[in-house]
Amino acid sequence: MTSLRIAAVGNGFDILVADLLVVRHRADRPAIFVGRGRADVAMYRGNFDIADRIDERIALRHAEVRGERIALSAGPGQAPLLTLAADGDAMILEAADTSLNRFWMRTHAEPGERLWGAGEQMSYFDLAGRRFPLWTSEPGVGRDKTTALTFQADVTAHSGGDYWNTNYPQPTWLSSRRYALHVETSAYACFDFRDPGFHEIEVWEIPARIELTAADSFAGIVATLSSRFGRPPRLPEWAYSGAILGLKDGERSFARMDAIIAAGAEVTGLWCEDWVGLRVTSFGKRLFWDWKANNDRYPALDKRIADLAARGIRFLGYVNPYLAVDGTMYGEAASAGHLALRLDTDEPYLVDFGEFDCGIVDFTSPAAADWFAERVIGREMLDAGLSGWMADFGEYLPIDVRLADGTDGMIAHNAWPVLWAAVNARAIASRGKTGDALFFMRAGGSGLSRHCPLLWAGDQSVDFSRHDGIGTVVTAALSSGLLGNAYHHSDLGGYTSLFGNVRTPELLMRWSELSAFSPVMRSHEGNRPDDNLQLDGDPQVLAHFVRMSRIHAALAPYVATLCDEAVARGLPLQRPLFLDHEADLDCWGVDTQYGYGPDLVVAPVIIADARAWDAYLPAGADWVHLWSGAAYRGGATVTVAAALGEPPVFYRVDSAHAALFAGIAMLGEQ
Repeated sequence: MTSLRIAAVGNGFDILVADLLVVRHRADRPAIFVGRGRADVAMYRGNFDIADRIDERIALRHAEVRGERIALSAGPGQAPLLTLAADGDAMILEAADTSLNRFWMRTHAEPGERLWGAGEQMSYFDLAGRRFPLWTSEPGVGRDKTTALTFQADVTAHSGGDYWNTNYPQPTWLSSRRYALHVETSAYACFDFRDPGFHEIEVWEIPARIELTAADSFAGIVATLSSRFGRPPRLPEWAYSGAILGLKDGERSFARMDAIIAAGAEVTGLWCEDWVGLRVTSFGKRLFWDWKANNDRYPALDKRIADLAARGIRFLGYVNPYLAVDGTMYGEAASAGHLALRLDTDEPYLVDFGEFDCGIVDFTSPAAADWFAERVIGREMLDAGLSGWMADFGEYLPIDVRLADGTDGMIAHNAWPVLWAAVNARAIASRGKTGDALFFMRAGGSGLSRHCPLLWAGDQSVDFSRHDGIGTVVTAALSSGLLGNAYHHSDLGGYTSLFGNVRTPELLMRWSELSAFSPVMRSHEGNRPDDNLQLDGDPQVLAHFVRMSRIHAALAPYVATLCDEAVARGLPLQRPLFLDHEADLDCWGVDTQYGYGPDLVVAPVIIADARAWDAYLPAGADWVHLWSGAAYRGGATVTVAAALGEPPVFYRVDSAHAALFAGIAMLGEQ
C-alpha cells in the first residue's frame, strides 16, 4: 500500500502520494476550507431538489506542520479549526469545533488530466471540465435539459434529471496521473472539475478520511480499489450461459418463454418481476409491493419453478426495501417495530411512490434487517425456489426520517443502498447460496461491490438519446467498473416509455447486440409493455434475438475466464481500453466502446440508422473483425460495415480464444 507524505514548504505544505503532488497549500492559495451551512432538500418520488445556505466559509490559510500532522487555522495566533494527519494511505481529519459541517479541499490539477469514476455515471465517462453532485436518486427521464422529453418529465413530475443524476454515486475518482482519491463519507458531496488549476471536493460534513492510492498502472489501481471496496461474489455460470427472459405476463409468461425457446433461443432464466402481482398506475404497469407470490397471477408457482429447474432454467423475481401500506407485510413489520419513523411522531414514515404509499424497513436496526433477510428473502423467495431477483430502489430514503441507530437522514441517505445490498447478501449466505443465487441492483455507494454480485444500469429511456438511451449503459459499465464492480448489464430494450416515446425494432435489435457481448443478457418489457414492441412481437426482432442469445451462450467459456480474473485481480469484464492497453494514449479518450476482457473490443452501435461504424483498435496488437475475418493493425480507427446482426466486434489475432471467436462468427451466419 502506498503511503502518502506531507512535506512542509515555506508557509504551507504539499501532500504527495508516490511522489505525485496531490495537494498544494500556501497561505495566499489555501487548499482547505471549513464552514457551516444549512441544507435545503426536498424529495418528490425519488427526485431531489438540493440547495445549501452557506453561513460561513473559512479559508484555513495558516498551517503548522509537525512531522506527519498539520494544525490548520484561519491565521497566525488563531486556534486551530482542523487537524490533518497522515496515516498510511489516508489523511485523517478532525475538526476542533463540532458545529463545523462543511468541508472543501482543492487538489492539484494538470493540463490534459483525465478523471474517471464518481460511481456509476451515465452521460460522461471522463469527468474533466464538469461538476458532479454525489447523491443517490432517480437518474431522471431524458436527463438533458435541452430536450422536450426532459422538459415534459420536469413539468409533470419533477423527474427530468440532468447529466450528473445517478442511482449510484461514489466519492472516488481515478486520475490519468495514475492515482485514485476516495473520500470516506456518506454525506452529500460534490466533485468540481471545472477549474483548470484545481479539483474541488465539497462535503457536507468534516470527512473522517481521504484516501489516496497510486500504482504504476491503471490496472493496479483498479485492483487496489476492488480490494478496498470488496470484490463481489463470482458471477454464477448459469447467469452468463444463456439469456434471461424478462416477462411480466402472469401465467402466459411460461408459454411465451417456451415459444421463444422453440424459435431457437438459448435461455437459462425466466425473470417475472410481476410474481408479486400488478398495480396499474398512471406511470404504467407496476408491481404490488407485498413480497410473496401472487397466486392469482401465478397459480402453483412452486411447481412451475420446480419444472423449470428440471429443464435447467432458473426463475427470478423482484423485491425492494419498501412495504406497501395495503399489503400484509406492512402490518407485520409495523407491529414488530421494523419501520423507520417520522421525526415528530412514533408513526411509520410513509413515502409516496407514485399513487401508493409505503413504509421503509429500517436497516439500521439489526432486528429489522434480520427480519427482512429471513422473513422476506429467505422464506418467501429462496425457500420457494427463486434463484435471483432485481433488488430495486434504495435511493428514496428521506432526510427527515428517524432511524433506529440515530443516524441523521442526510448521512444515512447515501449509505442506504449498501445496507440494502448487505441484507440481500446475508439472506443468500444464510441458505448457502452465495455464488449461485443472484441479485442485481441499480442503487449503490461506497462498498456496494462487497455485497452485490451484479449491477444493472437502471431505467434508460427506450431510445438512442445521448443522455438517457442505449449508449448510457456503456458509460455506466466503464465508470462503475473502475471502482470494483466487475459485473454489469442493462435492461435489454430500455425501460422508461413516456410521452409517446416507444421502442423501435431497430432499438431492440441493437440492444440485443450490446447485451450479447455483456456478462448478463436480460430482457425487460418496460413500464408500458402494452405500448411497446417486445422481443416476441415481431418475427425479425425475434430471429435476431435468437441468434444473439446463441452468440452470448457461445461466449460462456471466455466469460468464465474473465470471471476468474475478476475474482483474482478485481478487473471488470467490460473495461476501458486503457486498462489493457495503457501505453496507447489514444485509448485513454475512448468512451463509446469497451474491452470485453483483454481479447475482445466491442464498439456497439448506439445511434439510429447507422450501417457503418468507427472503432478504435488499440496499438500493440493485430485485430480480426469478427464477422468478415478482415485483419487490422492496431493503433488506428477503422470503419466497418455494421448491419443489423453484425455489431462491430474485434478479437486479438493471437488470442488463446481465437478459435472460439471464429466459431461464434460462423454461428452468427446460420
